[in-house]
Amino acid sequence: MRLGRTLAAALMFCGLGFAGPAFSETTVRIAWYSDGNEGEVLLDLLKRFEASNSDIKVVVDQMPFKAINETLPVQVASGQGPDIARVVDLGGMSRYTLDLRPYLKDPAYWEKNFGPFLTWMRPDGDTQSIPGFMTQLTVTGPFVNKTLFEQAGIAMPGAKATWDDWAKATKAVADKVGAPFPIAIDRSGHRVFGMVISQGGKVFNDKGEPAVTDAGFKATSQKLYDWHKSGVMSRELWGSVSGATYRGANDEFKNGQVVLYMSGSWQIAQFDKTVGNAFDWVAVPNPCGPGGCTGMPGGAGLIAIKTTKDPKAVGRVMDYLAGEDVLREFYGRTLFVPGHLGLSAKGVDYPAASPLAREALTVFTKGVADVAPLAYQVQAYRYNRPMFTAVISRLGQAVSGETSLDEAYKRIDADIAQQIAERKK
Repeated sequence: MRLGRTLAAALMFCGLGFAGPAFSETTVRIAWYSDGNEGEVLLDLLKRFEASNSDIKVVVDQMPFKAINETLPVQVASGQGPDIARVVDLGGMSRYTLDLRPYLKDPAYWEKNFGPFLTWMRPDGDTQSIPGFMTQLTVTGPFVNKTLFEQAGIAMPGAKATWDDWAKATKAVADKVGAPFPIAIDRSGHRVFGMVISQGGKVFNDKGEPAVTDAGFKATSQKLYDWHKSGVMSRELWGSVSGATYRGANDEFKNGQVVLYMSGSWQIAQFDKTVGNAFDWVAVPNPCGPGGCTGMPGGAGLIAIKTTKDPKAVGRVMDYLAGEDVLREFYGRTLFVPGHLGLSAKGVDYPAASPLAREALTVFTKGVADVAPLAYQVQAYRYNRPMFTAVISRLGQAVSGETSLDEAYKRIDADIAQQIAERKK
């Protein structure tokens, strides 16, 4: 009897052993950060994917933006990274990307709809790979607390206003209503470069190499330095962190403390939720200068990581998330400017957007046409991240009083050369 039970147990064990592989589940990990509600939307969309793909489990590790920029590259370089990641340093992460082309149902669909942005993600010398797609296309630009202007009885500058016009107007408003931040600009090199190009900066030399600290750059730096001294900008923001650390002014803006906040289109969903109708917030065109009225293009890309152990499963997840119907819903619910050419042409509905959010989306979408060709060149440059980090780190030291502007210029050039050399190793 005992032998019979043992034999039955053995047969059951063998049966489970054979049945196991048929129900095996592959786990695909996604490293993700959010500016607004996009993490929630992603999880909802992935539930539908898993319902139709029971052999794949998708785990989303939601991380702070700082961790995506600073910690994730170290993890990926050591082989301990995720299978997929949402990143903004597309050039810096390009060396770690997986070419999805062999694992996609229709590579031509990807080329047609994501073609211009694939070059932002590809490694040096690569003209064919498909590393991922843009979860959003962004454009930098200002948000203004229109209510503060109305309370102060001061007219907002017009569409072709200069940075000096806005500095004068916002300071007058802030002084009259007691707002502590006339102008707040993200502590980000990416944000500064839009202003640099507007001020006539050329960024590159004739050989296409970085030559950042030219007359246009120095004019921008002097403005930022002077604004911190005069109170147009506050050291409380840029001076609260050091190095290349990012510092936004989201909380200060939503609390009604900022007159003009220079950030970008990715903030629309967040402000629609956190500000609501507490005050009238509007997007306005980028201020002008000798070089035009440009912002910086950009966005966050979802890339596949080449160290993944199951590229086929990764390909299936990416194919699903990049599908036109899924992306239409994703962009519509997150209030993002599409990074998909087909949807850009057809248009995306934003059913949950408030009138203020819809107007802001219209301003930023129109602003794409005003983006200078040089701004696209900077964004596509493989080593733009060393330029961004060097600029914000050294300018941050100058406005905090740790060094002079002239010394900052010297260090910026040296830092960029050093960081590019290190990346090329």
